Amino acid sequence: MRRVVEAVVPARLGTGFRWLLASSWASNLGDGIALAAGPLLVASTTHDPFLVALAATVQWLPPLLFGLTAGVVSDRLDRRLVVVVVDALRAAVLVLLALAVLTGRAPTAVVLVALFLVATAEVFADNTSTTLLPSLVARADLGVANARLQTGFVTVNQLAGPPLGALLFGVGASLPFATQAALVGLGAVLVSRLVLPARTRGPAPSRVRHDVAEGLRWTLRHPAVRTLVLTILVFNVTFGAAWSVLVLYATERLGLGPVGYGLVTTVSAVGGLLGTLAHGAITRRVSLGNVLRAGLVVETLTHGALAATTSPWVALPVFFVFGAHAFVWGTTSITVRQRAVPEELQGRVGSVNIVGTFGGLVVGSALGGALAQHLGVTAPFWFAFAGSALLVLLLWRQLRHVAHADEGPGAAPGEAPGEAPGEAPGGAPAVGSAP
Repeated sequence: MRRVVEAVVPARLGTGFRWLLASSWASNLGDGIALAAGPLLVASTTHDPFLVALAATVQWLPPLLFGLTAGVVSDRLDRRLVVVVVDALRAAVLVLLALAVLTGRAPTAVVLVALFLVATAEVFADNTSTTLLPSLVARADLGVANARLQTGFVTVNQLAGPPLGALLFGVGASLPFATQAALVGLGAVLVSRLVLPARTRGPAPSRVRHDVAEGLRWTLRHPAVRTLVLTILVFNVTFGAAWSVLVLYATERLGLGPVGYGLVTTVSAVGGLLGTLAHGAITRRVSLGNVLRAGLVVETLTHGALAATTSPWVALPVFFVFGAHAFVWGTTSITVRQRAVPEELQGRVGSVNIVGTFGGLVVGSALGGALAQHLGVTAPFWFAFAGSALLVLLLWRQLRHVAHADEGPGAAPGEAPGEAPGEAPGGAPAVGSAP
């Protein structure tokens, strides 16, 4: 058993990282339960398609509305305390929602407001949580640490959570939200065990707008991080266009039906699990810049293959490969950002990335819906294929900035920074530990 624990969470990552990992897995399981239970609850209160679609909108709006503010909060306040307080508030809202459902006092408006509040709290919690890792593990170990966090996300949020949420909802409509509240509360307790190194703070600016502008300026001036934000923004336009009609594509184009649509998401998640487990081996052999370049090619070919085929036997392997790519990309991107961004700017620069991510998705979803309505369900995929191919050509050279940022101080020639064994290079942040 000890060997298994060491393989999953190497001792060199420290006790503090284990507390953070346990908190992440607990919260992500709760969020995975809500992925299925939330839409089911809304659909049980109304048959209006607009209101059902609004449930997704109210959960996508908070990152756009509050993402930059969340970055300021995480950089100016005690980060551990922010996560604990926000998760406690999120758990309280979920308890109230569960009680409302249990007592039959949860009309559609109440459910939508609750989902919006939970999603808003999640913006602050998630943005701040990503700033904790660089203070807990050495710079050279950020790759493996992020891979372990992503593995937990895929396993409990994408694979285990939704089926469990649907099962709990079938037993009792209030049960999944009570369970999510307990798991989010547990996550807050686990984060409270962290011991973080002291932070050096300068005088706090008097205006939030000043702080936001500082994060934006730093992002625009740093070639690698600027390239990553630009890439995720433009590629999420094409991705959002195609994936906005994924349920129609799976049920109508592939003829899989509702159960088959669930199979598509499961296959993608399994691919993501493989990708996160292989991340260290990949980055030991390939520079981060080339990993990102390969990912752009995979994404482009994914859209083209899905647009051209009507066979589930072709589409499902494509979804598997895409899932692996998506999580390798995500792990690589956050690792580059955490290595490059100064500690006092981690929250604000991370929030710029969040706004870019969801901004691209919102624009892409609107385009995808319009294309599918007028030209058919495959039109968004052809648009995504053509747009992605053009973007690969435009961004290919820019990714050299990421490859350069990959070369940290003290790294040996040819050494990839994914899962570097041994001691961290000089200047690495101290490893925190729980009392």
